[in-house]
Amino acid sequence: MTLLQPPALSLDKPRHDWMKRVNVTFIPGYMDAVLEETASGILQHFDELGHTVQEQPDNDTDILLTTAPYGESLNWRKSLQLTARMRYKLEQNPTVFTLVHTTQPELDKILSYFDDILANEPPDPKDYDFPGLASGAYLVLFEQGRRGGSILSVERLLQAQAKSVKILLIVGEDHPDKVYHFDLVGAYPTSKSTDPDSFYNDIVLRTVTTVSTHEVTDHQVVGDLIPYETWLDLHTPEAMRTAALELGKRNFFTHAVVIAELVNVPAVGDSVASQYSEGCYATWEPELDALIATITGSARPVDKDNITEDELAILSGVRPDGIGAFVRHVQGKRNDSPSSEAVEMLEMDKGLPRISLAELWGVDKAVPVMRSKLHGHRGIASYDPEFVEYVPLDPPYFHYLVSCATEAQARAVKSAFSKSEALRNPDDPRKVVFTILPGHGLVLAEKWVEQKEPLQLIWEYMDANYIVIDSHVPQGPMQFVPDGSGKLILQEES
Repeated sequence: MTLLQPPALSLDKPRHDWMKRVNVTFIPGYMDAVLEETASGILQHFDELGHTVQEQPDNDTDILLTTAPYGESLNWRKSLQLTARMRYKLEQNPTVFTLVHTTQPELDKILSYFDDILANEPPDPKDYDFPGLASGAYLVLFEQGRRGGSILSVERLLQAQAKSVKILLIVGEDHPDKVYHFDLVGAYPTSKSTDPDSFYNDIVLRTVTTVSTHEVTDHQVVGDLIPYETWLDLHTPEAMRTAALELGKRNFFTHAVVIAELVNVPAVGDSVASQYSEGCYATWEPELDALIATITGSARPVDKDNITEDELAILSGVRPDGIGAFVRHVQGKRNDSPSSEAVEMLEMDKGLPRISLAELWGVDKAVPVMRSKLHGHRGIASYDPEFVEYVPLDPPYFHYLVSCATEAQARAVKSAFSKSEALRNPDDPRKVVFTILPGHGLVLAEKWVEQKEPLQLIWEYMDANYIVIDSHVPQGPMQFVPDGSGKLILQEES
């Protein structure tokens, strides 16, 4: 793909300078008048923005647009997410976006219904008896709704029924009024139909942003095996297990989304991960000069509230090509791949000072100014600026969202933390720094503090309300404003 150089347009939102020219093919399924109008507008604006609209997909296709009916279960054999590669004999899977149409009254009805049933604990499976779901899907819809509200339950329901992760939910009676953009992480930002050009440009730019970045999870094992005795002598692994229990007490993580629990389909293979894990955390280990981080949850279940030593990985650096991390293995331990945010966790330290532990610990070690990092799919309702610093992402990331495991998100997080006053000045009294990932969650970091265990400062700040964790994740532009008591509270743009 080449960099996008569109014709001069009046665009009122800052956009990324790394977006690419893409090839897109429309393969319609179920159609109605609103779907036809919306698909036509999207394809027209792909063309006007300098992209190529193809008649049939080929090995250069980046995006497949398709459609599915609202509230009905699509047979998996008709799902382009699951079958496009084989059906069109492609070398790799294009990114599939599925258009689904509903009306505002229909959407209000299902949201209200979920509001009612999510209040019932434990959940009643009969309340979640929707077409096309697996028998255990009620637990997924319940957990997701409790985490992110009714909209997230609706999102998971539509993804399961359409057999597609990326859904463009079109809302409107006779014409599209707005479009929700659903993805694997649970984002739901909207494109609003103020005028046709702005509306369709926004839809196109959001989809192009998604396919203009790439995953950075091609990790490489390096170095000799670390003797198991050395591993046992380290303090950090046990401290990480303690931190897991403490975060669990505060309900920071929720259960992973397991595809097989949501919908009955054949093995999904490389079209989508078998499950989606809920965040990760890492702590610097001075003896190894490396990060110890939680492993990925995309292949096997990982209870982030109660980890074992086998659910920890060692990160020693980032590959020169940037497509993954350098990983070290421990003799006699199960050595699974690290979290998909491994590169993000390592990149955060670049451009920031290293400090000596001699004064705090009596150890002659130079370490990154950040001790521990916590990536979670949660939001922050308020914080106390006397103790905590907020570092925003660059403006385009609030309008054209990126997602987990990507080079773009790692770059965004690195850029935000590199501008932190509290981290650039180790003597700054603020010990915790965070950023918000719109549509995704947050990243928290703590500095080294004497007589504190890894991540302890973060959970103590939660308890003291210096930082208030919330289930709601902002979906676009936001800021923190004074509340009159010294705290800063979240305010989102309408």
